[in-house]
Amino acid sequence: MSTIPLSTRYAFIAAAVLCTLAPRGAAFAEEWLIDTERSTITVRVFKSGPVSPAGGDYVIQVPLMDGSFDPSVPHMQLAIDARRMRVLEGALSAKERQEVQALMLGADVLDVDRFPWISFHSVEIQRLDGAEWLVQGELGMHGHVRATPVSVTPGHNRYKGSTTIRQSEYGIAPLTLAGGTVGVKDEITIDFDIVIAEGRSP
Repeated sequence: MSTIPLSTRYAFIAAAVLCTLAPRGAAFAEEWLIDTERSTITVRVFKSGPVSPAGGDYVIQVPLMDGSFDPSVPHMQLAIDARRMRVLEGALSAKERQEVQALMLGADVLDVDRFPWISFHSVEIQRLDGAEWLVQGELGMHGHVRATPVSVTPGHNRYKGSTTIRQSEYGIAPLTLAGGTVGVKDEITIDFDIVIAEGRSP
């Protein structure tokens, strides 16, 4: 008897969770896939502490695993494999980058062995005056789900925006390095550029 690989089962679980979060009665016939290769999500973590160098903030690349947008509701949902998040080089030394990478994925911060998935789905999308949207959504991370407002600027098959969250609201204590002389602030910013896939419909 064949068995389903663990990674595939995780994907099934994540998809099932996202589907249950979608608004009831949504017109899935109009659902558009998100281009996970061209879309980008970037997290910026700001250093704190008496010896923190200027311009040395941590910039983290967050690859999308899956996502879709339904314009008829409207409704957006995203799924991220936290295990694939990577600290970018920037002004960091190779040693510091490796240390931050290990701490970020480890049990003291994201704890990706226990919580491998990060999810976001919109609850309400408000079209404001001008070009901007206000997306009221829910971000699931580290075993917690929190209401998260996101500012979005829509374009042609493209949605750019940002939001700010507090790590402590997700049960994460901001990490410290160098014997506690270098740490990070509780607030982090998340910038994204979401691109709709060509062909759109799944």
